[in-house]
Amino acid sequence: MAIKVSTSGAATEAARRHLPRLVEQRIASRLFAEDPTLWGEAAEAESSKRLGWTRAAEVSRPLVDEIVALRDELRGKGLDRIVLCGMGGSSLAPEVMANTAGVELEVLDSTNPAQVAEVVGEGIDRTVAVVSSKSGSTVETDSQRRTLIAAFEAAGIDPAERLVIVTDPGSPFEEWARGAGCRVFLADPTVGGRFSALTAFGLVPAGLAGLDIAELLDGADAVADELAADDERNPGLVLGAAIAGGEPVKTYLGMVEQGTDIVGLGDWAEQLIAESTGKEGKGLLPVVLGADAPEIGLPIPDLQVVRLVADAESDAALGDEINVSGSLAEQMLLWEVAVSVAGEILRINPFDQPDVESAKVAARALLDETPAPTPAAFVDGAVEVRGTAAVVDGQSTVAGAVEALLAQLPDRGYVAVQAYANRLALDELVELRDLIAHRARRPVTFGWGPRFLHSTGQFHKGGPRVGVFLQLTTSEEVDVEIPERPFTFGGLIQAQAAGDASVLEGHGMPVLRLHLADVDAGVAQVLEQLRGI
Repeated sequence: MAIKVSTSGAATEAARRHLPRLVEQRIASRLFAEDPTLWGEAAEAESSKRLGWTRAAEVSRPLVDEIVALRDELRGKGLDRIVLCGMGGSSLAPEVMANTAGVELEVLDSTNPAQVAEVVGEGIDRTVAVVSSKSGSTVETDSQRRTLIAAFEAAGIDPAERLVIVTDPGSPFEEWARGAGCRVFLADPTVGGRFSALTAFGLVPAGLAGLDIAELLDGADAVADELAADDERNPGLVLGAAIAGGEPVKTYLGMVEQGTDIVGLGDWAEQLIAESTGKEGKGLLPVVLGADAPEIGLPIPDLQVVRLVADAESDAALGDEINVSGSLAEQMLLWEVAVSVAGEILRINPFDQPDVESAKVAARALLDETPAPTPAAFVDGAVEVRGTAAVVDGQSTVAGAVEALLAQLPDRGYVAVQAYANRLALDELVELRDLIAHRARRPVTFGWGPRFLHSTGQFHKGGPRVGVFLQLTTSEEVDVEIPERPFTFGGLIQAQAAGDASVLEGHGMPVLRLHLADVDAGVAQVLEQLRGI
């Protein structure tokens, strides 16, 4: 399958506006030649060491035999359960790969204690854990690693035989892993996390789970020359110009899977696009939509619908839409090129993430200081309600507080629903997205916490400050200790939610926090009340 991009209406005009200049200035060929000057002088230091993804398929090829050999070895020992511990770019790409291929990969990208307990408490005798981190210092991944080691040891298993480490060469994590006797795969250090799909970070977990990674790399190889061509038909140039070249720019990209056989590409694209472009008060925010999502039928002038279809040539775009088709690897490389081109058009550096650290700092401060919990503004049934004064003052019900939050929504704003909950058990919470979109008549995103902090979290704080935020947190019946750490997973996830809320409020954006003191009753109550608005 070849990648195809078709545009219509305003998207076509945006592409036509920029394509002649992009071709004249050889943006595509310079990108694949790893020219760090494309995004301006201020970006050169970072971009000069972050362009290895353009040759990732070639560089990663030697990993294939090693990964396949390890997979066969593990299966020969009856080790057929692969658990991936990683955040952001370390987990989103392999999850899409595994889901699309129909192979089993359990992804632990949460600090929710119930979710952690479920992963480490089942099938440990046949489990291999891939722990992926560029440095090893990410608090979620470090905590998950410590807990898995304890679980292996409690079962009488040598952790070194069950841990597979993916990291950058020369990192502290590599030093630890080799000292501990673990199997180590090294990734290309010239590739940033969200561009790392076709490096060891994507290939090792997906390959051990059963994906044909040689075929995956073949797909990327097949389209590399097309994407490097200085030609107005280059689909990477067309897509990049169509999503970023509007006058004015359409901030929201409504990602709709409609006929594609790729499962969950929008979840991966969220991080790539939002974290790459959401800075300096501007950017593009993907909004993952179902085919019948409320936003699609509403007059939202700054929403650009992008449909992921089986064949963008026969399923040509209509209205003001963009249709994209291609295999998984082809689309991953396509979107990486398009986002880089969008960064050039928007004049931002797509390879840094200056606002991600703020929520981490706030969470660490809460863990270190362990302040008393903030009293609830009010309690409604099984839900404790907290939030910005303008949202909670004078309210007595969840529905009333949500209405007050939506009253703060700017004309060009968006709503972000953030569920710090067990995503393995509470899929019904996703319904909140459509319920709120029906009422808000604006784009609404849904993210599982804390993983979205490594994804759309950059846009929330670095992009246009026009968001309003609905947080959901839960009290779980179980908690999980983190070896050699003074906090538990339960304490960590609450600190992450509270820390992010404080940063958002510090930027002048309203936050409503719904804490489900009784999870089942709280979920049912929130859904019932919001169905009513």
